[in-house]
Amino acid sequence: MEKILKVSELINEDFIIDIKSDNKQDALNELLDIICQSPLITDRKIFSIEIFKREELMSTGIGYEIAIPHARHSSVQDFVMAIGRKREGLEYESIDDKPVKLIFMIGASDKQDKDYIKLLSRLVLRLKNPNFLEKVLKAKDPSEIYQIIKTQR
Repeated sequence: MEKILKVSELINEDFIIDIKSDNKQDALNELLDIICQSPLITDRKIFSIEIFKREELMSTGIGYEIAIPHARHSSVQDFVMAIGRKREGLEYESIDDKPVKLIFMIGASDKQDKDYIKLLSRLVLRLKNPNFLEKVLKAKDPSEIYQIIKTQR
């Protein structure tokens, strides 16, 4: 029986931040600083390169003021996620040309392809819920964002 991955099980309260930067590159670096604190990422340099390589391929700004930068690599042992919020939004070359307010950075092992695709689609589905998005954007701090994600079905 396969395990159903829940976004709420992957998130760690310490990996949720309010982004200080006002450009895409610096915002991604802020999130890399956070996500690479995880022992599940064994090589920060390689993971960072993979994240930026993926971004060069095509912007991970999926519209709805959301971006999901992600990479699968052997330097990642298991799923890890960091979340950044920028209430004012930042330019991100999104498919809908709107600024991005929420960034969900995901790392996975290069052996997790099926679960990886499922996780991405589950996350996108959840993020298309305007009530959920509004709650996350209005949350007073990262701790409240964490609570909202944990209680979301």
